[in-house]
Amino acid sequence: MNVSHASVHPVEDPPATEADNAPRVRMDNIQGMPGTLLGLALRFFQFLFAAASLCVMATTSDFPSVTAFCYLVAAAGLQSLWSLTLAMVDAYAILVKRSLQNRRAVSLFAVGDGVTSTLTFAAACASAGITVLIDNDLNSCAQNHCVQFETSTALAFISWFAALPSFLFNFWSLASR
Repeated sequence: MNVSHASVHPVEDPPATEADNAPRVRMDNIQGMPGTLLGLALRFFQFLFAAASLCVMATTSDFPSVTAFCYLVAAAGLQSLWSLTLAMVDAYAILVKRSLQNRRAVSLFAVGDGVTSTLTFAAACASAGITVLIDNDLNSCAQNHCVQFETSTALAFISWFAALPSFLFNFWSLASR
């Protein structure tokens, strides 16, 4: 049987040119990152939905009797405060045309977004579990405020959906440094 044998022929590298030594260009102001208009819009919607979730849940009289609902109120309160604070920072950065892309600021934003979005997601999941228990399993919506509980839980999930891109943009920016 005649089989050819593979062989590797070494190839020399072409000589380096000035274009190879040029510094890499970074895209610092990708929309959605802190200090951009989309970043400000994300913060605004995070605040809006977290505050709405907090208000809807706090207007029910029997939410303190369930730990998951208390947790949702605390997480939504923290999310709304964090988002409002960073929305003000974003608005200031946009007005004075400052970049918020230094390492310390991005680290703070990434950690804060990660913590608040995780807390909001966990609280929304816990509240969703309790609302399903009350509505479907116990069939006791007549005595409870099921519509308010479900609305508040849905608003918390929407707030988390708005917080997730902020976290991912900040984490990506931090990891790419």
